[in-house]
Amino acid sequence: MINADDFGFSSGVTRGIVEAFSAGSVTSTSIMANGLDWENAVRLARANRKLGVGIHLNLVQGRPLLRVPTLTDPATSELYPLGALARRAILGRIDAGELEAETRAQIERVRGAGIGVTHLDSHRHAHAMPGIFPVVARVAAESGVRVIRIPREPLGINTLDAGATSRKVVLEWAVGAARALPLPSPLVTTDHFRGISLQGGTHFASRLRRALDTLEPGSTELMVHPGHVDSSLAAQDPYTAPREIELAELLSAGVRERLARGDIELVSFADL
Repeated sequence: MINADDFGFSSGVTRGIVEAFSAGSVTSTSIMANGLDWENAVRLARANRKLGVGIHLNLVQGRPLLRVPTLTDPATSELYPLGALARRAILGRIDAGELEAETRAQIERVRGAGIGVTHLDSHRHAHAMPGIFPVVARVAAESGVRVIRIPREPLGINTLDAGATSRKVVLEWAVGAARALPLPSPLVTTDHFRGISLQGGTHFASRLRRALDTLEPGSTELMVHPGHVDSSLAAQDPYTAPREIELAELLSAGVRERLARGDIELVSFADL
């Protein structure tokens, strides 16, 4: 499955994801229940029923759905960024009840919009953090979510841009802890995952095609971030221009021809 993260983040991102889906190069997306383009994303999800839609749990950007003081900066009432959230999780400064309530609220908001949830992942992989993953996994299982992302990925420092290196270190630490924990029934995850190694702006095209040419047997999630840059996105997120590059490549004839070659079966998380 080729999953586009950040559905509902901004109107430009939402539009780009639908374009990639319409071109046949994205099979799935994950929606932000507290995204600025939430209502438009819901409308487009309903209009594109073959697009698998999961939860893009957002614990690290913007405002939460509930009042959760241990997850938010008291100066802004906005969610702590990933680094601060990770530190608070390590130090035991996150209230498990607040984390559970916010996770449940985001899942229920998506379900309440009439969207059949196919899986759960999260913004900046925050759900994989120690102290966070067990709570999120339990709530997901209790809510009937069947598939959860565990972003285990063989990464080499030399394959990443400088900005991704620190994310790699944090993520490997988090995923190592998450993998050591049993998944509560009925949760499953894909056999393989590729995502951070695909990012890199101008390198995306070569990295995506290499990933498609070297898929291992079993199920693989390819995480992508297509989108159009708009003022709302630029005000919230540093990952801007690369989204346009990813979208252009996903819409390219070369990628569509590669996917149509017949040796790759494109599926949604609902097929697992």
